[in-house]
Amino acid sequence: MHCQHCYQCYTRNVATVTVRQLDHDTKTRLRIRAARNGHSMEQEARDILRTALAASEPSGENWVDSLTSRLAAIGGDGELPVPARTEMAEPISFGE
Repeated sequence: MHCQHCYQCYTRNVATVTVRQLDHDTKTRLRIRAARNGHSMEQEARDILRTALAASEPSGENWVDSLTSRLAAIGGDGELPVPARTEMAEPISFGE
């Protein structure tokens, strides 16, 4: 029997990600950021991923519903005015 704090349970519930072709500048910036925060580069990368993905949780709305709610937030009702129809203009004559 295992608990959520033992090593076997921990390693069974986490995934490993390998990042290839990371440019030198990005790796250097990650190393510096990790050092400033007192973390390893691995921990810093986990924190960055966790924060970035938590901030962009999908709302479940489709793009139309999302746009409608954004318009409603600024006072729009999502409906565009439909201009009144008028008679068709005469077609242009090219002298034929």
